[in-house]
Amino acid sequence: MAHNLSGIIKSIRDIMREDRGVNGDAQRIEQLGWMLFLKIFDDKDIEMELLADDYQSPIPTDCQWRNWAADNEGITGDELQQFVDLTLFPTLKNLPVKDGNRRALLIREVFEGNNNYMKSGINIRKICNKLNEIDFNSSEDRHLFGDLYEGILKELQSAGDSGEFYTPRAVTQFMTEMVNPRLGEIIFDPACGTGGFLVNAIEHIRQREVNSVDDRLTLQKTIRGCEYKPLPYELALTNLILHDIEVPNIEYGDSLGREYSSIRDRDRVDVILANPPFGGTVANGNEGNFPANFRTRESADLFLVLIVNLLRTNGRAALVLPDGSLTGEGVKQRVRQKLLEDCDLHTIVRLPNSVFQPYATVATNLLFFEKKRTTGLAAPDSDLPLFSNGETNDSDRYATREIWYYEHRLPEGQKSYSKTKTIQLKEFEPLKAWWTNRVESDQAWRVPIQTIIDRKFDLDIKNPNRKEEVMEFNSTELIDRIIAGNQRVTAILEKLKIDLVA
Repeated sequence: MAHNLSGIIKSIRDIMREDRGVNGDAQRIEQLGWMLFLKIFDDKDIEMELLADDYQSPIPTDCQWRNWAADNEGITGDELQQFVDLTLFPTLKNLPVKDGNRRALLIREVFEGNNNYMKSGINIRKICNKLNEIDFNSSEDRHLFGDLYEGILKELQSAGDSGEFYTPRAVTQFMTEMVNPRLGEIIFDPACGTGGFLVNAIEHIRQREVNSVDDRLTLQKTIRGCEYKPLPYELALTNLILHDIEVPNIEYGDSLGREYSSIRDRDRVDVILANPPFGGTVANGNEGNFPANFRTRESADLFLVLIVNLLRTNGRAALVLPDGSLTGEGVKQRVRQKLLEDCDLHTIVRLPNSVFQPYATVATNLLFFEKKRTTGLAAPDSDLPLFSNGETNDSDRYATREIWYYEHRLPEGQKSYSKTKTIQLKEFEPLKAWWTNRVESDQAWRVPIQTIIDRKFDLDIKNPNRKEEVMEFNSTELIDRIIAGNQRVTAILEKLKIDLVA
């Protein structure tokens, strides 16, 4: 069946390439996304109708997949095109939500943020017929398709700005294993993208602890996420449904849009796994939701402050953060100081620059920490530092006593990661072995909190045990590198010339 599913997806791609309305990977994935979502949703509706006599789908009868798309000899051509554009989308975008019906809300939010790009009703019919070959109520079909879906999401790496929503599976899986979420713990991703961390948490717990219907219901209630861009939001919902979460608890919104001071104990969670957006600026003036000491337009720094606040005492977190969040003065310094005061930042894994190729070449790190205490905040309008200025020997105020660093290296003989040579889970095996028996080596080193204080909380600490590698090139290689460099410079200058003329 796996071969058949691969063939189905390939056929759908080929059909979309023939349609004049679909341009590029991002639009193709968005188009496939809403059609998949509606098909999967209807298959789940049919299952729920069989299990409960009083269940009623929130989707109006004429818009249910089974009534316009499931019949391979059904409407097509201009009639189908007009139905999708003039009936299906307007109806579902404005779907009434009665009595807080979560399934109705999910449908409305998905279609509010989506478009039908296809211009041929004949091509829409062809894709519907291909999707009808998959039975999402068959656990075998659903799980096999789940693996294929991971591949579809991975393609977002080459789909322009959409690439920011995908974290390599090896990274999400490793982080999840180290944090070890348990059944009954509330697990949250405040910038969940396409749901990679949440899916890994679901599978991690299911394989170890889910043994009954009650366990399954507990798992469904404790997986939470938030995403404010429509395409990844829709893809995340579909991803979780494929992993047996019937009504995904993913909020369509911006985690930074909430007042920092409004977060109470009832809002806090046990585990946070996240790759918060970095390198961008905060939208809608949301930095104003934070105390003055932490206000910045750098999204990664605000997410770090938010995550520290959202964790319960003894809660655990694993985050992907860029080098830029480990260093810097002013707000950045105060953010790191708060992290070290409130949490035990026990491990930083330094990754090679190319892990997130091709859409980001910035050096990244994996931070692992546990919340130990909640400190008071300065008044929101205060311009004073929250704590000391770093010039103190009072290290007892910090929950972090020491930080272990581990330098993850590229496989031997490999110069960088790429689309075709991505990071693999097996590469983390030495790190996993080291994790429970920590010793210093040429890849691992330990830094006490007083050293961090003396450095004014600069966490960008290079490996002191690594021998400098001398790069040796023969004359031919050196000439080739110079020529390649000159070609890149020429291309950049030509582009600048074109931009200036335009």
